[in-house]
Amino acid sequence: MTGGSARVSSKAGDTFEAWDGYIQGKNLELEPPKRILQKWRTTEFEDSDDDSLLEALLEPEGDETRITIHHSNLPDHGIQYQQGWIDNYFIPMKEYFRK
Repeated sequence: MTGGSARVSSKAGDTFEAWDGYIQGKNLELEPPKRILQKWRTTEFEDSDDDSLLEALLEPEGDETRITIHHSNLPDHGIQYQQGWIDNYFIPMKEYFRK
């Protein structure tokens, strides 16, 4: 869907990576089918940077699903990820599920 390789798990406590290793993290809490909480970082984070927190909320909306992303505890350069979510996830996701 996004064009990069990913390795994910459906278990809390397991690690994941996406975008060919650019993103790494750990599943903290999984509440199917409504909530995902992860530790999340990219290769652009400094070793001294804390992991960010990513919370994805999924809510049914008629025949569709609304996804809300809360991405917090980002390093100073983290504002770039706001546009990254749009360009690299939300737009491809719409195209993927439209098919």
